[in-house]
Amino acid sequence: MRKEKVSIYQRILIWREKNIKERQFILLLSLVVGVCTALAALLLKGLIHWIQNFLTNNFTIEGANYLYLVYPVVGIFIAGWFVRHIVKDDIGHGVTKILYAISRRQGRIKRHNIWSSIAASSITIGFGGSVGAEAPIVLTGSAIGSNLGSVFKMNHRTLMLLVGCGAAGAIAGIFKAPIAGLVFTLEVLMIDLTMTSLLPLLISSVTAATVSYIVSGSEAMFKFNLDNQFEMERIPYVLLLGILCGLVSLYFTRAMNWLEGIFGKLQKPYKKFILGGILLSVLIFLFPSLYGEGYDTIELLLNGSSNKEWDTVLNNSLFYGYGNLLLVYLSLVVLFKVFATSATNGGGGTGGIFAPSLFLGCIVGFIFSYFSNEFSVTPDLPEKNFALMGMAGVMSGVMHAPLTGVFLIAELTGGYDLFLPLMMVSVSSYLTIIIFEPHSIYSMRLAKKGQLLTHHKDKAVLTLMRMEHVVEKDFSVVHLEMDLGELVKVISNSHRNMFPVTDKDGVLVGVVLLDDIRNIMFRQELYHRFTVSKLMTGIPARLYDSDNMEQVMRTFDDTGAWNLPVVNVEGKYLGFVSKSKIFNSYREVLVQFSED
Repeated sequence: MRKEKVSIYQRILIWREKNIKERQFILLLSLVVGVCTALAALLLKGLIHWIQNFLTNNFTIEGANYLYLVYPVVGIFIAGWFVRHIVKDDIGHGVTKILYAISRRQGRIKRHNIWSSIAASSITIGFGGSVGAEAPIVLTGSAIGSNLGSVFKMNHRTLMLLVGCGAAGAIAGIFKAPIAGLVFTLEVLMIDLTMTSLLPLLISSVTAATVSYIVSGSEAMFKFNLDNQFEMERIPYVLLLGILCGLVSLYFTRAMNWLEGIFGKLQKPYKKFILGGILLSVLIFLFPSLYGEGYDTIELLLNGSSNKEWDTVLNNSLFYGYGNLLLVYLSLVVLFKVFATSATNGGGGTGGIFAPSLFLGCIVGFIFSYFSNEFSVTPDLPEKNFALMGMAGVMSGVMHAPLTGVFLIAELTGGYDLFLPLMMVSVSSYLTIIIFEPHSIYSMRLAKKGQLLTHHKDKAVLTLMRMEHVVEKDFSVVHLEMDLGELVKVISNSHRNMFPVTDKDGVLVGVVLLDDIRNIMFRQELYHRFTVSKLMTGIPARLYDSDNMEQVMRTFDDTGAWNLPVVNVEGKYLGFVSKSKIFNSYREVLVQFSED
């Protein structure tokens, strides 16, 4: 029975190869990816909202609700147990995993990522985890694209493109934002924009958005009505908001990395759970706005028009009835949001930073305009407009993606009339954070390891190359105690003119060059007078097997050498790398990378 299934599968592949051209099949796959990612996004959103409504339906608005101390802890406990015992793999840092798959795994993403992120993040966020659903669904979409391509035996370049299609479809499906889906893939995942890649990405984005429109209606995700047109005299304040958003993005990025480092030092899962659970439950109890994605707060600030409406942000909290403390409450929420997000993921939950970025940006924009209107003499700054701009600003800063910030916010809210100020805030925020952080929160981990694929063609090719593919191991090893006679025997059986010297533990200590001993190697009376330790010379530099190719090329340039030895972290000899081997490999990868 199994053989019959395999043969049917093979016949399908053969039929496809004979009857459907490669490019046409890629377009067909991108359409299927768009449909599947949209359905996955709708499923995730539906699960989150159902769980949240079920748990919080009976909460009172007139004071603290003590179940806020319980629900988030239960959520991250269940999600953490699920990941450790069912999935048995790390599924956090979804976008970073996609970037790694593109640069180091030829676009291959594990099959369980199709469903595991949906299950874990819906539990985490539904129970109040202070993270977003977007990064998990982007990983899900990319996994759908990658595994669909693998089923049909597509080459690695096509797999990378389908990964991008999955990401674009996920963003377009969950936000109903097809342009943002396309731009996100180009800007954050750094998929190269060519005619070969553009059409599949567009098809996936448009298809996913269309499916979302059909299922959930054509309204924008956040309702927004422009009551005040943008006026040119507000440009200085728009630019100031952008700088503020850049600084808030810097705080969020640095604090997130610092807190991740603290959780990373805790080896036992239960220690992480205890620390994360206590921190998260206390913060949500004090500031219920931190519960879940925070989209209710965004909706309120974008549509409110009076203090009475804005004061409802204080509902369910100890601040209820103290409208004069609104700015204090919101400022504390901005300060502690990163702690709640880190505690959620560090304690065992699963979620991303998309929603936290939008949440923070909305509050920062509102605080900026509200404070300006209350305490200084300025042109009247419409709070809802600046809340909208703040969303674009913080997202652009955190993700290092100004175009994604502009188009996503415009499509999320239908606020196309504010396109110019959205661009101003996004660009000024990005230019502010880039001074301090050259890489986004998604890419900085890979950039430090030299594993980040970028639009820079030369660096991209070097990133795709691996040390193990250029190491040559056919050099004859000699040892310190060997005499000249023994060395000559080794030379006679070798076709190389360089001989690595190691000690008894295999640690590289030097090298013997044929040119250095050519004048004495045929004088037999000297065979027992000289040992390798006297004949060897030092080496200009060592390469390590963990070095990336950019570091390797830098070392070659610094030393001017043509061959350099490779050792492991303990200094043990592994082989040699030559410039000629690197150049040949570089050319092969460049040809593959550049083909359209």
